[in-house]
Amino acid sequence: MGAGIDLVLDVASWVLLVAGGSFCVIGGIGVVRFPDFYTRVHAAGVTDTLGAGAMLAGLALQAGFGNVAVKLLLVALFLFATSPIATHALVKAAYARGVALDLPLPREAADPDAAGAGDEEAS
Repeated sequence: MGAGIDLVLDVASWVLLVAGGSFCVIGGIGVVRFPDFYTRVHAAGVTDTLGAGAMLAGLALQAGFGNVAVKLLLVALFLFATSPIATHALVKAAYARGVALDLPLPREAADPDAAGAGDEEAS
């Protein structure tokens, strides 16, 4: 019976480790591909918190229920408390400095002739 529980803990920990690593890789891709500072910080902040949290949970399951698991969970709590605060402070400082939000223009605003073309045909 003990071997079955060990197998379940191993599978659960590996699922969390792979999911955490995947979140971190996806966040890295988002940092490279997103167009402006604010979306890049969002990608980095969210996936960093989720990825590291999942990996720490997986490592805690691998460590067993002891001092190491308690230390890993304390690190996770510290990460969950500080990472969103640091991301918020970074974005607030960038906004205060005037870093522009790079939004794509709607089709009508990008091409002024496209907005008026339909009106002329209806008249």
